[in-house]
Amino acid sequence: MSERKVAFVTGALGGIGSEICRQLVKANYKVIATVVPREEDREKQWLKSEGFQQEDVRFVLTDLTHHADATSAIEDAIQAEGRVDVLVNNAGITRDATFKKMSFEQWSQVIDTNLKTLFTVTHPVFNQMLEQKQGRIVNISSVNGLKGQFGQANYSAAKAGMIGFTKALAQEGARSNVCVNVVAPGYTATPMVTAMREEVVKSIEDQIPLQRLAQPEEIAAAVMYLVGEYGTYITGETLSINGGLYMQ
Repeated sequence: MSERKVAFVTGALGGIGSEICRQLVKANYKVIATVVPREEDREKQWLKSEGFQQEDVRFVLTDLTHHADATSAIEDAIQAEGRVDVLVNNAGITRDATFKKMSFEQWSQVIDTNLKTLFTVTHPVFNQMLEQKQGRIVNISSVNGLKGQFGQANYSAAKAGMIGFTKALAQEGARSNVCVNVVAPGYTATPMVTAMREEVVKSIEDQIPLQRLAQPEEIAAAVMYLVGEYGTYITGETLSINGGLYMQ
């Protein structure tokens, strides 16, 4: 059982997820991190590259879209650590296509990974937080869940659904001191984005009033604010970090 505060992070080794885990460990959290099983030993390579120890991060190798298996793995991790203080739902994929040409498979893959897994992950964690009478949940949505995006009907629907889910769960958790919020990033300088052609990145930056991409550190810092000591009176809210690309 961990004597440190415990944070559970999905999509832990993506561009934003890695930075969230990094800042949580540096803030002395024990991190439970979900990773999709693959042949390469990515999690050990990541620990080594970060200089973290195995006691800093408990990796849960599971496919979150496989509800029964994932639920069992999550419950085992919670039992082993004894508590969960923070949950960050960050797992997500894209399968972009105009809706006219979008296949049902492309629609389903995004909905299954970005929206349906919210139940699989959050249900056991939320129940644990209710018992503890304390917890913070941060769901990573997107600017495109707020404004929509051409060619992303599936992604925009899932990320908008995440916001509705957050508002409902915030009302259920409030009496037990469980705060639930959204961070909605705009275009962020993750390895996937920065690998695009220079002219494509420049065209994206030209649309943003601040004329640049967000840094993963800025997104993670917003998460840390919401889970930190000064985030105790915020629940059911969406914190947009998009450089002015979309102003509500």
